[in-house]
Amino acid sequence: TRCTECGGRRLRKEANYVKVNGKTISDLVEMPLHRLAEFFSTIELTEYEQKVAGRLLKEINNRLLFLSNVGLEYLMLNRKSNSLSGGESQRINLATSLGSSLVGSMYILDEPSIGLHPRDTEKLISVLKSLRDLGNTVIVVEHDEDIMKAADAIIDIGPEAGTQGGHVVAAGSFKDILKASSLTGDYLSERKQIEVPEKRRTSKNYIHIQGARENNLKNIDVTFPLDMLTVVTGVSGSGKSSLVKKILYPVILKETGGYGEKAGKYTKVEGKYSVLKAVEFVNQNPIGRSSRSNPVTYIKAYDDIRALFTSQKLSKMRGYQPKHFSFNVDGGRCETCKGEGEVTIEMQFMADVVLPCETCKGKRFKKEILEVAFEGKNINDVLNLTIDDAIAFFGAHKQKKIINKLQPLQDVGLGYVTLGQSSSTLSGGEAQRIKLASFLSKGSNGEKALFIFDEPTTGLHFHDIQKLLKSFNALISKGHSVVVVEHNLELIKCADHIIDLGPEGGEKGGQVVAEGTPEEIIKNEKSFTAQYLREKLPLGVDHLS
Repeated sequence: TRCTECGGRRLRKEANYVKVNGKTISDLVEMPLHRLAEFFSTIELTEYEQKVAGRLLKEINNRLLFLSNVGLEYLMLNRKSNSLSGGESQRINLATSLGSSLVGSMYILDEPSIGLHPRDTEKLISVLKSLRDLGNTVIVVEHDEDIMKAADAIIDIGPEAGTQGGHVVAAGSFKDILKASSLTGDYLSERKQIEVPEKRRTSKNYIHIQGARENNLKNIDVTFPLDMLTVVTGVSGSGKSSLVKKILYPVILKETGGYGEKAGKYTKVEGKYSVLKAVEFVNQNPIGRSSRSNPVTYIKAYDDIRALFTSQKLSKMRGYQPKHFSFNVDGGRCETCKGEGEVTIEMQFMADVVLPCETCKGKRFKKEILEVAFEGKNINDVLNLTIDDAIAFFGAHKQKKIINKLQPLQDVGLGYVTLGQSSSTLSGGEAQRIKLASFLSKGSNGEKALFIFDEPTTGLHFHDIQKLLKSFNALISKGHSVVVVEHNLELIKCADHIIDLGPEGGEKGGQVVAEGTPEEIIKNEKSFTAQYLREKLPLGVDHLS
């Protein structure tokens, strides 16, 4: 509960006796950055105070400007860092680097456009260019089309992912990439495209939330249609997460008999949603924190693989059971490293050193267990196969049950991940897609569910977005409903219904700017999303059913 002494301000009352221009330090850290910048630029000081504070004011104004340049003017200074999204944290680090005005440095950024609306991406590009113009080298790992267009040089790696990748397929300017026969070149030059659906779905079922006023939401009424793909979009900080994560998810969780955190502030919920039996919030949290968790155990395919090895002739002769082929329990795993494949040596004054296990050479199992082979591959060989290779291998040997469990992973574009890859090495987007695959494999049990995805296109190439959309359509065709919080225009243009929040971020946001099909949204003059979406939709074609 909030501290009664300081009222959540964290400082003792004496600290707030000091005022500058009538404001205490607590007042300042509770202002959104754009208002704070206004306060410092219009501050009135005497000539003596001006001399004392001149240098400080210059630094303060500069830093506030940098935070505004990377699109964070809606944040407050006292916001807890653990409540920031990944993209926001990265942009704060970027603003810090700008503040230090280094020259002759190399900046390497991993997908800085995560969580950015196309409008905010433009600001980010100007920041990256100013870093370059100071005399720095800027290297960006990115899928965003606008950032690619702004780049001086592009290196395109492929041709596919995993074992089929790892080559430089094209390099040069944006124009050179357009001519290249790579997947990136194909999509950028529109030789390949993510097709806009022939017609938008309609539905009688819906969830109507009245009076949503959590964080910056301005007492709004929002309708989420069911049985279709609904996208919630809007500029950064416009209230999307507050609406979906803090209100829609907890409310429906409670309605369907689950229990979770308390819902945010709203008046009431109504509508025709009795068909829903469950709600799943598919975020980017890791699927498992331990080094023992991996994709093949998460989607329950490992049980079938172990059963297959147990049924081999040699296993029967030696009396092996499925537990002997697990690296989690005693029996068949290497005793030295306890099935980890590596040993951690603790150093007292330095970072711990991780070395491959000397007994099993990183293979996790005892020598005699590795003597059991299925069609020439032992359990370690199978764990080192990528999903694509495993499907081909088990397909050639008629192992239908295993293929059925692995297939959804390939369908969501994860064919390049190895079966035994540790979950801790997967990115947020990959973890999210593994969860999606697990739902696809068990989503046909007849119970209709609402699936909520938080920026599922994170870390995805155009080609992978195509696969993701197929997976969404597969869920919807099984009778489920999908709600996505998203900025990616390729996904937004394929939505059946869009809820656009804004118009700005922070206190200037939290309102419904536009609602409807993509064709209806692009007619809206006030919506920033509409401006960018117009370029993506074929003009004059009426897709409405």
